[in-house]
Amino acid sequence: MNALQDKIILVTGASGGIGQEASSMFAAAGAKVMMLDLNEQALTEAAATISAAGGVVEPISINITDEHQVSQVIDGIVERHGRLDGAFNNAGIEQSNKPLHELPRASWDKVIAVDLTGAFLCMKHEIRVMLKTGGGSIVNTASGLGVVAAEAASDYIAAKHGVIGLTKAAAIDYAKLGIRVNAILPGIVETPMIMRLSGEPAFTSQFEAMRERHPMGRFAQPAEIAAGVLWLLSDASSFVTGASMPIDGGFLAV
Repeated sequence: MNALQDKIILVTGASGGIGQEASSMFAAAGAKVMMLDLNEQALTEAAATISAAGGVVEPISINITDEHQVSQVIDGIVERHGRLDGAFNNAGIEQSNKPLHELPRASWDKVIAVDLTGAFLCMKHEIRVMLKTGGGSIVNTASGLGVVAAEAASDYIAAKHGVIGLTKAAAIDYAKLGIRVNAILPGIVETPMIMRLSGEPAFTSQFEAMRERHPMGRFAQPAEIAAGVLWLLSDASSFVTGASMPIDGGFLAV
């Protein structure tokens, strides 16, 4: 079953991890996937891998903190393909790993700019074009830390709490206008970023504590997250909006 057959789907943070796996899964489900990322080389390689497997993808280099770029890219997608049916706003960066009183303003600004303001800018322009082309579905990557807290992550936690708030606010604004907006709340996922951080001494004990807090005793694979996003983007979830869906191996149930 091709749950996204012929749909035009945008994915940010598409060059690796959850974003690449989601792009691959969406393409296999029949979508034409617009793969967006700041890392042009990694994006080109990821897109080539999916294309070689028969997927229809289009790599687009972008800085999601630049509103002009976001607006231009989304307008360009609509000009080329006629509409935007769905968007997975997944791009993000990790916390600075410092307690709040030691957190430099520049580090705070960077995390908020990418993880929260970037999501806002993408939503703003995705919704703008969806209102003109028949509606659509948007999924934002929040986090289990958008609901609870952990040590030395105030910048990331604040941003992800904000993403959940934005998701709910937009869902209410556009529920009667054909646009659904939901968020996913992953636990720890074995992405390249996480695997890199877990090997750093400053993060080792933190990740071990997080692993123990996952009742399943392991972290997620990117495909397990992407499968939930696919459902939220598809018509199978047509009565779901404003939801924040944990995909976390029971992390938030503890």
